[in-house]
Amino acid sequence: MDIVDKLNFNDEGLIPAVIQDHETGRVLTLCYMDKEALKKTLEEKKIYVFRRSKGRVMLKGETSGCEQIIKKVSVDCADNSLLFEIEQTGGAACHEGFFSCYYRQVDASGAEKIEEERIFDPKDVYKEK
Repeated sequence: MDIVDKLNFNDEGLIPAVIQDHETGRVLTLCYMDKEALKKTLEEKKIYVFRRSKGRVMLKGETSGCEQIIKKVSVDCADNSLLFEIEQTGGAACHEGFFSCYYRQVDASGAEKIEEERIFDPKDVYKEK
């Protein structure tokens, strides 16, 4: 049986996917894939996501040039989420220009603090067309 047919997609036809840097183990982002995105991901060895805000499948980094090359794929014990270990090209996984989407730390009082340097300015990369 093909892994895509075995997985438990939710009622919207999506499955969560954790994206992790293969060298450091750092979690870069959590995204969602539909069957089309997952099939393209597995075929091309690059991360494709279903962008809920745009209602379509997109190559991760298609606008920024910061693609994610697959090194390893794992599925959880219940067949309802995926883990991709990737090589991040272009330096940033986050559309805000940071290496990881988890660039803000929260202290005991609930205050947020940015803990890393921005790699690119999103205003320069995601210009309105």
